[in-house]
Amino acid sequence: MFEVAEYIGTIAFAMSGFFVAVRSRLDFLGMLISVFLTAFGGGIIRDVIVDRTPFAFTYNTPALLVTVLMLILIFFKFHKRQNVENKAFFILSDSIGLVSFSITGGLIALESGLNFTGVLALSFITAVGGGITRDIIINEVPFVFKAGFYGTVALIIGAILFILDIFDMLGFYMTLAVFLFGVALRLIAHYKKWSVPLI
Repeated sequence: MFEVAEYIGTIAFAMSGFFVAVRSRLDFLGMLISVFLTAFGGGIIRDVIVDRTPFAFTYNTPALLVTVLMLILIFFKFHKRQNVENKAFFILSDSIGLVSFSITGGLIALESGLNFTGVLALSFITAVGGGITRDIIINEVPFVFKAGFYGTVALIIGAILFILDIFDMLGFYMTLAVFLFGVALRLIAHYKKWSVPLI
C-alpha cells in the first residue's frame, strides 16, 4: 500500500510542481527543480527524519515516472495554457498528491514506532515539505500557509491513521477509504473555501 500511495503522490505532485513552474515563468532548469522538489522533497525529508534511505534514491521508478510525465505535459503544450492552477484538473491532482503523501508519511511514522505527535508531523511534512521548499526557492509565501484548509487535511489524515492503527484496523481497504475521504475533504474544503481562522 505504501508504494502505491507513494507513486500516486509522486505523479500528482509532479504535475503540481510543473504548473507552479509555468505560472512562475521558470525556464527549463527551473521547471525541473520545481517538479522534482514538489514530487520528492517531502518524502526525502520524511525518510531522513526516520533514518531511512530516501525512497526516491533507492528506486528508479519514481524519477522515471516524473520524467515521462513532464515530457508528456510539454508535448501536449500544457505549459502554454493560462490559469491552469484554477482548473479542476490541477485541483484534483494536487488533492490526490496531498492525501497520498499524507498517508505515506503516516504509514512510515507508524512503522517506525512514532507516537501521535510523530505521526502528525510526518504526515504533514511528507505532504507539504516539498511544496514549502519549492515555494521558498522561487521566493513565494509557501502555498500551505495561505491555502486555508490545505495543511489541516494532512493532519486529519495522520490522526485517523493513528487511531485506526490503535484498533488494528489499518488494512488495504481501510487505507483506501481514508484516501477517498481525504480527497473528498480537500475538494470540498477548496470549493467551499474553508479556512483556518485568522489570528
